[in-house]
Amino acid sequence: MDWRMTLTDLLSPAAVVSPLRANGKKQALLELSQHASVLTGLPERELFEALLQRERLGSTGIGDGIAIPHGRMPGIDRLVGLFARAEKPIDFEALDGQPVDIIFVLIAPEGAGADHLKALARVARVLRNQAVLEQVRRAHDPAAIYAILAETAAKAA
Repeated sequence: MDWRMTLTDLLSPAAVVSPLRANGKKQALLELSQHASVLTGLPERELFEALLQRERLGSTGIGDGIAIPHGRMPGIDRLVGLFARAEKPIDFEALDGQPVDIIFVLIAPEGAGADHLKALARVARVLRNQAVLEQVRRAHDPAAIYAILAETAAKAA
């Protein structure tokens, strides 16, 4: 992966979940681990544990209703993203104390190093764009959400 990586390099149309019907952080992470398992072929329980372990270090809720849970996993050879829009905002213990309705899960290979950090920065940059955030929050259909993110990625490339 290089610095020109875009969100669509991480995300496929099948990796957009809307609406996510979870009532809390753990339930959201569990549901997203189920989806990530289908996308990656990795065990759901191990994905959930990796995401939960990272959350124990501190919330991945970055503010503005956005969370970017992430983890490193053996048995995967590329970065994989999963986007979700929650039906109802979830308490994610975010830095700003606000509930979260936009969640972008990032699963990285164990040895991803700097690529993992670059991908996190790219995701945060795109999702902190207020115009993109508003469009995504208005869209309910996974295909429409993917199209918004893909269009944003194409403009940024």
